[in-house]
Amino acid sequence: MHLKTNADLSRRDFFKYGTAGVAAACGAPVLAVLEKSAHAAPARIPIAVQLYSVRFECEKNLPATLAAIGKMGYNGIEFAGYYKRSAAELRKMLDDNGLKCCGTHTALDTLMGDELKKTVEFNQTIGNKFLIVPSLPEEKTATRQGWLEMAKIFDGLAEKVKPHGMRVGYHNHTIEFAPLEGELPWDTFFGNTRKDVIMQVDIGNALVGGADPVVFLKKYPGRAASIHVKEFSKSNPKAYIGDGDVKWKEVFDYLEKTGGTEWYVVEYEVEGVPPVDAIARCLSNLRKMGK
Repeated sequence: MHLKTNADLSRRDFFKYGTAGVAAACGAPVLAVLEKSAHAAPARIPIAVQLYSVRFECEKNLPATLAAIGKMGYNGIEFAGYYKRSAAELRKMLDDNGLKCCGTHTALDTLMGDELKKTVEFNQTIGNKFLIVPSLPEEKTATRQGWLEMAKIFDGLAEKVKPHGMRVGYHNHTIEFAPLEGELPWDTFFGNTRKDVIMQVDIGNALVGGADPVVFLKKYPGRAASIHVKEFSKSNPKAYIGDGDVKWKEVFDYLEKTGGTEWYVVEYEVEGVPPVDAIARCLSNLRKMGK
């Protein structure tokens, strides 16, 4: 999620955006998009947005941001931080805006040792069952043995959270698709984890890494419970979902027939594009595709 490419921003880069709030971002053109999206037919697979896409707005005014997301017609959100709010506060905001929590990007250390119990309880309160790790320690991703050790850890975590109705998962960047000691780290990891460890494919990141995401989805069928719907374009780094090079029909056809997918999660992080406007446009494009 935090990969720095021409299609992604780092957390530091985000603060270059100025101080316009959600109200300013939701101007008349965007409101028209939101109204249209809100009255669209329900998606067969619900659509959420990764809040990292609107992180500055969340930092400034989380209730207003969630209200705007709800009005757009999104079904849920995925957290990447909790903005100093308690689980009960977050749950109330979600309920007030008709939103579900479809996942949390959860640091690995919050799933280890005594921290796991607290993390499970927090996520039970917000109504989340998908605990997705967005990155791994560099020392563990530098060697094939390190990836194998991580696979073993995730297997253990999957067993521990299963009684709570939860699943753990991993979210890719690009390093997973660069050969390492004769094998792709993606295959080292997912080829050695339980089938209930979620394979959260970030479509855009995979393509930046030179991988065809559909190939890897098909290689590990039924494991893509949560998917990051992110565009990729060689000619237009600001392309909204549906306006770039991703073969979305092929992606969606697979996910809806074989992928075991429960949530589409929109992520859009492009410098110079108003974040709230961008996620509204992405949702509108998905609705036009029948999602």
